[in-house]
Amino acid sequence: MLKMMRLREISSQLSGLPLKKMWQGLRNRFDSCRNKIADEADEGRNRSGSSKYSKYAEQKWRGPWYLASGFLLFWVLLFFAVVVPLFYRLPNGLTIEDAYKGVFIAERAQKDLWNLDKIGPKVVGSDANENQTVNYLLSVVEGIQAIALDDYFEVEVDLQEVSGSYIHRTMINMYQGVQNIAVRLTPKNSTSNSTILINAHFDSKPTSPSAGDDGQMVAVILEILRVMSTTEQTFRHPIIFLLNGAEENPLEASHGFITEHPWAKDCKLLINLDSSGGGGREIVFQTGPNHPWLIKYYKKNAKHYFATTMAEEIFQTGILPSDTDFHIFVKYGNLIGLDIAQCINGYTYHTKYDRFSNIPRGSTQNTGDNVLALVRALVNATELDDLSAHGSGHAVFFDFLGLYFINYNESTGIILNYCVAVGTLILIFASIWRTASVSFVPTGYVLKWFTLILALQIVAFILGFGLPLVVAYVLDKYGLSMTYFSTPALMIGLYVCPSLLGLSLPSYIYLQLQKTDKLSFAQQLLLVLHGHAAVLALLTFAMSFCGLRSTYVVTWTLIFYAIPLILNLLTTLHDRGFSWSGLHKIFQIIPFAYNSYLIFCFLVILTPMMGRFGRSINPDLIISALNSLGTILALGFLIPLINMFRRPSLILIAFLGLSGVTIFMATSTQIGFPYRPKTNVQRVPFLHVRRTFYEYDGSVSKDDSGYLFNLQDRRGPNPLKDSEVNLTGLVSVASDCDKYLMCGYPMYDHRWVKNRRNALYLPRSEPVVVPYEVKLELLNRTILENNVTVRFEFRANCTDHCSLFIKPETDVKISNWSFHPAYIGTQTTYHIYFTYGKDKSPLTFFIEFSKSTGDFNIPIFQIGLAVHFIGKPVDKTSQKFIDSLPSYAAPVDWPTSYQVYSY
Repeated sequence: MLKMMRLREISSQLSGLPLKKMWQGLRNRFDSCRNKIADEADEGRNRSGSSKYSKYAEQKWRGPWYLASGFLLFWVLLFFAVVVPLFYRLPNGLTIEDAYKGVFIAERAQKDLWNLDKIGPKVVGSDANENQTVNYLLSVVEGIQAIALDDYFEVEVDLQEVSGSYIHRTMINMYQGVQNIAVRLTPKNSTSNSTILINAHFDSKPTSPSAGDDGQMVAVILEILRVMSTTEQTFRHPIIFLLNGAEENPLEASHGFITEHPWAKDCKLLINLDSSGGGGREIVFQTGPNHPWLIKYYKKNAKHYFATTMAEEIFQTGILPSDTDFHIFVKYGNLIGLDIAQCINGYTYHTKYDRFSNIPRGSTQNTGDNVLALVRALVNATELDDLSAHGSGHAVFFDFLGLYFINYNESTGIILNYCVAVGTLILIFASIWRTASVSFVPTGYVLKWFTLILALQIVAFILGFGLPLVVAYVLDKYGLSMTYFSTPALMIGLYVCPSLLGLSLPSYIYLQLQKTDKLSFAQQLLLVLHGHAAVLALLTFAMSFCGLRSTYVVTWTLIFYAIPLILNLLTTLHDRGFSWSGLHKIFQIIPFAYNSYLIFCFLVILTPMMGRFGRSINPDLIISALNSLGTILALGFLIPLINMFRRPSLILIAFLGLSGVTIFMATSTQIGFPYRPKTNVQRVPFLHVRRTFYEYDGSVSKDDSGYLFNLQDRRGPNPLKDSEVNLTGLVSVASDCDKYLMCGYPMYDHRWVKNRRNALYLPRSEPVVVPYEVKLELLNRTILENNVTVRFEFRANCTDHCSLFIKPETDVKISNWSFHPAYIGTQTTYHIYFTYGKDKSPLTFFIEFSKSTGDFNIPIFQIGLAVHFIGKPVDKTSQKFIDSLPSYAAPVDWPTSYQVYSY
């Protein structure tokens, strides 16, 4: 009781001391701050109003107009000063003077490449391919075998000559006597029955010395063999180094090895090395199938990263005009592995300009470092002991500017995609709730405005993606496609600026015309960014539902929007004008750098491909779509920020003006002409054709000559017509396709057959002189016992490249033949593509036809023989025609005869 009385007395005394006054002062100060915040909120509500003060306040919060250009310039400089140099970065090529044991020496590999380049074109069946190249490679391999460490390894060399056939696309691909050089490196005392196969091809397309495709990779394999066999090391699994001599035919030697070679049965894992260019970094563009552990090995061991799931998914759609041996090894050998290719400077691919001078030493060092490190890791891979235990699922993988590598399983990727998309939407709602709270308005009020903004951002997304497509469509409609082909910088004005204009215009109009006086300008701009994030989140849901692993691109873009949003929400930055924009801009550096790097990669790879994409597809739609996608992903969260500065309309006008100037330059000046001599050529594949048609009674119904063109780009013959070459009389063959067998022309391979209705023919009065005459010889005609089947036996002394076209009459069916039986009944006109390497034996075959009536005294089928004299000289008239072609044309041509018979 006394203690209680004492406490009251002390309390009474303290009530008169300054402490009470101090407490009261703090309360007054708190109330003052609260009132000030409320006043500032009222100010924010009025900034968008019509009073003089609101206009003054808005201008006060927004930066000077000239800083907007500086803001955009920063991102431009980041791209050209950081992203582009990192994309083209190559290591220093090691020389023999730098040599020490166990490392890849680019100078040694370049020496082999130089010698391969000197041989020239290496077409299957030619002396250059079958003798000169094979002999050179065998001499190099024998030299390596001589210096190999006998105490550590056994080196076996086998020269395979193989024949076979398989169905490839719409034809039977039949080969005879093509060659493979196989070298098996086996560690002493190895008991493993799992062999690693490393493959590259040494043959080439006509006219091409093939330094890039695929001489560089052959040289890399030789150097890796040299290093591995002379380094004191032990490993578990044997290695087969396969140098195949018929990939361009297509894909014949790999089929011959994997189906016929005795070593093939032990092959479990493949590293396929190919090229669609040369002289840069090599990209990993196919993995597996399944077996995501393979990409983990790449991450752990590769020295110079360059890989993306997006490349894998694009390639496997089949839309690109390329294929590799990887497909054959997977399909016929059930192998798993990595498909790796050179991909930069595809302008010289399959032309006479694919030379050693285009391959810097650093490029070879880059590839050699990576492949050697991969091989050294995989030869000890325990996963090869039981592949079935590691074969589930695909991988999501990508490199960041070549500096870092990220990979995870497809199932993990799906979870990540959905979590990020849902998390982003939750954060957006949290931001909306927070905005409503600090603005003293209901959450539904802010949601109402956000719904409008979201609709506008959907429109912005459509415009950002669609306006470049409109430009591409209009230019193509007027015959002005591919203006960027030699001057890629034109893409900025043609496609990037229209995309930026489309992305920014809806939000600009909204922010200029919006009527609400309850939300500040900064809050509404943040809602614009939220709208774009919501669109990307919905896109993530859709792409994940479709099973696209490339969804990772959108997912990681959202991640770096969500992180600064979280940090802003955890602090007061979210509520203090434009203070949230600082963290936002800092975190956008990473997605901007990666997305611009990724799309730049595809533009570098695909732009040269547009020169061989065919005449039926507008390539500008593909290139404009890529530019649109890159713009949306890299700048979608940045371009609305121009509204933070005064007079953002000046930026929009600049975009429009730059687009206009670029379109004028592209369409009205030489800058927009697609082709340049040697560096950006127009491919002109054509045949010097002599054709003869024989009727059922043996009489000749047609005997003429001309030039058959299979032009590979959208502009077709128009650039040639504007040059000095005489194309008078050039006609489309489409009208002949319903009259004659295979349109009446000697289509070369399955790509020519597919594109036959776009082929062009230029008749000439003087007969084409072919090196020698090849005819189809009927050996025997026998009516079989059942009287409804007739058997024909033929022989032809073909060149190293021939095609047979067989078309039964409507009431006749093929019941049996010498060729692949599964092909029967799959076509109305059958195509047998026949090539040979060392074995020049005549092509002999039989065909059995069935007819229900048994009447074989009338025509029952047509057969055409196309004989290609690749690499043989043309006559004087043909040479004069070649010489008249413009300097930017890269002809790929040879004499051809075509006979059609009716039986």
